Amino acid sequence: MQKLRLAVFNTQPPHLYFGGVERRIMETAKLLGDEVDMTVYCGTKAGLKTPMRFGGVTIVPCFSTDVAYPLDNWFFNRTIAGAVDTIKADVYEAHAVSGYGFLRELRKRKMKKPFIQTVHGVLADEYVKALEGGAKTPRAKLANYFMGRLAHMEKTAAQDATLIVTVSKYSAEKIVQYYDVDRAKIRVASNGVDTQRFRPAANREKIRQQIGVAGRPCVLFVGRLIPRKGLGFLVEAAKQIVKDFHDAVFLIVGDGPMRSQLTAYLREINLLGNFRFLGDVKEQQLPALYNCADVFVLPSIQEGLGIVLLEAQATAIPVVAFDVGGVAEAISAGETGLLLKPNSRRLVDAILKLLSDASLRAKMGTRGRKFVSEHFSWRSCAEKMLQIYREALAFDADGFR
Repeated sequence: MQKLRLAVFNTQPPHLYFGGVERRIMETAKLLGDEVDMTVYCGTKAGLKTPMRFGGVTIVPCFSTDVAYPLDNWFFNRTIAGAVDTIKADVYEAHAVSGYGFLRELRKRKMKKPFIQTVHGVLADEYVKALEGGAKTPRAKLANYFMGRLAHMEKTAAQDATLIVTVSKYSAEKIVQYYDVDRAKIRVASNGVDTQRFRPAANREKIRQQIGVAGRPCVLFVGRLIPRKGLGFLVEAAKQIVKDFHDAVFLIVGDGPMRSQLTAYLREINLLGNFRFLGDVKEQQLPALYNCADVFVLPSIQEGLGIVLLEAQATAIPVVAFDVGGVAEAISAGETGLLLKPNSRRLVDAILKLLSDASLRAKMGTRGRKFVSEHFSWRSCAEKMLQIYREALAFDADGFR
């Protein structure tokens, strides 16, 4: 049987970036290799200049920039739009706003090709949440302006796509609310987690010693250092937490435009010594870093689902997160972690509660691993996506049978 030819658009090279989007692309590709021939078209970022094979996927760089995401994204979409006659596939899939240029050109030429728009965190929802927070600095205002523009592009792509895929029921409802699309056009395919890679390590104390956090209470964050991820809440909470646990260490894994701002403020309040910014780490290092933590924290103010929450729970680490977006679908509240309204004081109380009670941490960790093992797997996600790809083939370019 001939393999289904799938073209995937994502501004970031999925083998060089390790966000939830990139993780999803590579994991599903690995599991669908016998039935799907996947080619990923991505930007010329992180040094990627020539086509290559990685993990069973053909990765083709298309000219972008490697300066700032909105600019990278604009150039990337312009490039793939110009290649609409040469990028051949049975089904096309774009993540977030990585393919609107290609889709627009398809529709402009009235080319009937099945196109799937995969929405993770709904950008319009993120934009509204940012406005509610009040953009006070020129940089924040500029970021919100671009977010609004990107949200408009995501809306247009969602309306023109054959089918829409998203990662949570929450995101599905927000797509209907903000993008004015028929709910019948939306499919939910949750992210998964590799419970063989992310699992409690027998030599956890040795790992903690190697990382340099042995004997210290350790709070872990993994994600991009951008406003949506809520690092400001964690920094404010840390002011109080170190009064009870003066040697607590906050491991920050990931990079982004807020790093210099955060480190400058921590230095000003004399807390930089309690924080360790590890930047972007290699994929193979992540399981060890999760095993260093006593508590995992995700203080995002908007989140489609939160793949890092699944990875932490798979490693048997209790989680603390704000009850926003699809986060409630990724946690069994009160059993595997603590869900809170966005507030630094509540964050302090939740983290202190877990740091002070090793027995509670152990119970929540055990329940967390069981919870994600039963409800979230990449196999399930991949099978659902294969079903959606085949379904899209039965539709014409306007989304009707």
